[in-house]
Amino acid sequence: MGTTLHTLSPNPGASKDRKRLGRGHGSGLHKTSGKGQKGQKARTGHHGIPKPGFEGGQTIMARRLPKRGFKNRFRKDIFAVNLGDLAEVFAAGEVVDVAAMKERGLVPRSAGLVKVLAGGLDEQGLTHALTVKAHLFSATAKEKIAGAKGTVEEIAIPVPKQHTLAAKKNDKGQKATA
Repeated sequence: MGTTLHTLSPNPGASKDRKRLGRGHGSGLHKTSGKGQKGQKARTGHHGIPKPGFEGGQTIMARRLPKRGFKNRFRKDIFAVNLGDLAEVFAAGEVVDVAAMKERGLVPRSAGLVKVLAGGLDEQGLTHALTVKAHLFSATAKEKIAGAKGTVEEIAIPVPKQHTLAAKKNDKGQKATA
């Protein structure tokens, strides 16, 4: 005869009966029901692992340390590149854009906005012409690039999407009220 539903059973040892606590001396789990005597671990509501940061009743680290400063939610992460570094890495007449800077390791791949500064040049200044494309330039960097007969092209900074009530209503296909 084959396997049928009434002959199915779990493998030996695969299932255990639950602990029946507080059911008399004969059970072996009487009186304190396996929790020992007193103490925090014997109390109701204690489930083994304390809350993150809990230090046994001592004032937690987050409350002992002073609160200091703030994090600006509207900050712009701008990565600066010196003109001297561009002059070393790029040859005369080359187009220097953000992708090329990332490719040559001058700017991290995660950089969003790039600003070109005039630092890193010796007394001679910029010796060869470059076409530099970046989001921002310092005034001195613009002068030095123009002085070497190069060109400066500013990339438009992307404007973040505004989360307004009117915009949310437009997204749902409703008419926005002004």
